[in-house]
Amino acid sequence: MMKDKAKVRQILDAVKVGGRDALTAPEGKLVCDAYGIAVPQEGTATNATEAQKMAAAMGFPVVMKIVSPDILHKTEAGGVIVGVKSAEEAAIAYDTIIANAKKYKADASIIGVQVQQMLKGGQEVIIGAVTDSSFGKLVAFGLGGVLVEVLKDITFRLAPASMADAYSMLDGIQAAEMLKGVRGSDPVDREALAKLIVGVSELVSDFPEISEMDLNPVFASKDSAIAADVRIVLDFTVKVPRYRPAESDVLQAMNRILQPRSVAVIGASAETGKIGNSVMKNLINGGYKGNIYPIHPKAEEILGYKAYKSVKDVFGEIDTAVFAIPAKLVAAALIECGEKKIAGAVLIPSGFAESGEPALQEELVAIGRKYHIRLMGPNIYGFYHTHVNLCATFCTAYDVKGSVALSSQSGGIGMAIIGFSRSAKMGVSAIVGLGNKSDINENDLLIFFEQDPNTKVIAQHCEDLKDGRAFAEVARRVSRKKPVIVLKAGRTLAGAKAASSHTGALAGNDKIYEDVFKQCGVIRARSLRELLEFARGVPILPTPKGENIVIITGAGGSGVLLSDACGDNKLQLMPMPADLDTAFRKFIPPFGSAGNPVDITGGEPPQTYKNTVLLGLSDERIHALILGYWHTIVTPPMVFARIMVEARDEMRAKGIEKPMVASLAGDVEVEEAAQYLYEHGIPAYAYSTELPVQVLGAKYQWARGAGLL
Repeated sequence: MMKDKAKVRQILDAVKVGGRDALTAPEGKLVCDAYGIAVPQEGTATNATEAQKMAAAMGFPVVMKIVSPDILHKTEAGGVIVGVKSAEEAAIAYDTIIANAKKYKADASIIGVQVQQMLKGGQEVIIGAVTDSSFGKLVAFGLGGVLVEVLKDITFRLAPASMADAYSMLDGIQAAEMLKGVRGSDPVDREALAKLIVGVSELVSDFPEISEMDLNPVFASKDSAIAADVRIVLDFTVKVPRYRPAESDVLQAMNRILQPRSVAVIGASAETGKIGNSVMKNLINGGYKGNIYPIHPKAEEILGYKAYKSVKDVFGEIDTAVFAIPAKLVAAALIECGEKKIAGAVLIPSGFAESGEPALQEELVAIGRKYHIRLMGPNIYGFYHTHVNLCATFCTAYDVKGSVALSSQSGGIGMAIIGFSRSAKMGVSAIVGLGNKSDINENDLLIFFEQDPNTKVIAQHCEDLKDGRAFAEVARRVSRKKPVIVLKAGRTLAGAKAASSHTGALAGNDKIYEDVFKQCGVIRARSLRELLEFARGVPILPTPKGENIVIITGAGGSGVLLSDACGDNKLQLMPMPADLDTAFRKFIPPFGSAGNPVDITGGEPPQTYKNTVLLGLSDERIHALILGYWHTIVTPPMVFARIMVEARDEMRAKGIEKPMVASLAGDVEVEEAAQYLYEHGIPAYAYSTELPVQVLGAKYQWARGAGLL
């Protein structure tokens, strides 16, 4: 796309000199022209005669609009007249618009009246852009016209957006089908719309001072997409760039912090019940093999380890320092850590920004930057890294090694993660507390766990992202290699902010998170339980090779609910081919059903379950199985569980592996069967038809985002 940046710069500089914060419509047209953004023919008349001549040259009908830097909402001011059909009407419209504008705002600076070619027909959509405090520039697309803020059918992507992003936006609104042509209407020109989206996204990325932008409505027809109205809002405030260390520096520091050869405990204690005592016990009893240095102003030794008054008194190198001292003492000790060239400080103490003491926290950040020491916290439970037997925390020890790295912004959520992991026998590679995120945040963890050979899945709980754009850039790359699962809390807290544009008013904080996560391939969990279940189930499921899913169930009711869950989780039930239908019918009773779901009925022996599952696994057209079990005397729960694992193992021995999940309905014995299945690589749930399908849906979401299907 040809871009005339110099032209745009000239216009914006002139507006800045004029002390304005918005472009007039004619200025907006010039900016759009410079970026190949299609807008109608137009001109600005300064008297009724000029308006008549312009309108006649363009061809009737025309639209006429007030041009004033002081009137942004033109319709509200009576400054818009549509469908002007003759020269006589144009003259009357000119005088009416000027009079209305003066009545609306007596001191408004009036440049004239814009005469614009009137666009006819087509679907009305909106294309716009906003500036988000965390994610920066975003481009938006949705249903437009007068109902835009009522229907709020809009989707966002990080700017600049690619053509692929733009096409995903066209398909990402609820009214997507309307763009494809319904009830005899023509489909819109998708390429023209996508180019407009990309053009707007590049414009706002190239010129940071464009804070909000609307093309509304854009008339999209079968052969064009033209913006009937342009609104551009400016903010010339100079933004201080976010602090963002180089990834190589992040990785070097995170390797020392999370895989330390030596740990100092500042505030170590021999007294039971003290945080410094719990940290020492966890380090020792957790089996950590590196050097442990207790730091205490008076003690000679603590729990059998020689104690030191300061980290500077320790002869050897220290990688990580865990702080277990009151908030007011942290800064002085942190300076000593900086002078000792310690890589990271794990700040357990509270009493900082979360308690109304931001200055104390800012002091720590300044010290950290000065001495190149990374800060975890403050106000955290610490962290676990099981593969180096490290429990740098005051919480209960955890030592079940696995492939899931979890983090949380909240201590309470961190304890829930530990409890669930223990209860579900879920092995973890790490559990990390981030607390106030004064420095180390989700991005730093992604960079570390991306290259950690022991981590297959990264699951994160957060209440906010300090630098959402940095997170998105890293997550987009990492999620193509390893699933990234995020539970973003506070979905209902942040509504739309006060804004000068329709797009700005629609930019509710959570909708942006939702769409950016989608753009980056991040799996979004809707609840704590979902986060934990996805973390547990996604890594053990094989990656599917296609979208065709078959349900095999012993209970018709479960089959219906499992089908509903597939729809909720964007999973595709395979239409059953005639030959496969015949093949399934060989194993099930005449009153069973061999469609999809395949209902084998409740009274069938174990072999029926096994035969149908073997058929489902062996047929190349089927890519994943969902099993619905009903507790019967003929096939007890543990019998079902064992034969499902047998069937899976038989096919695996032949080189065939597909994702399988199971829903178990029955008495309490189904709990043991579900646990057995899970431990043998088949995510299974007692009393739930939703959870197994949600876990399978998460695996599919990751596989699609990573381009593996």
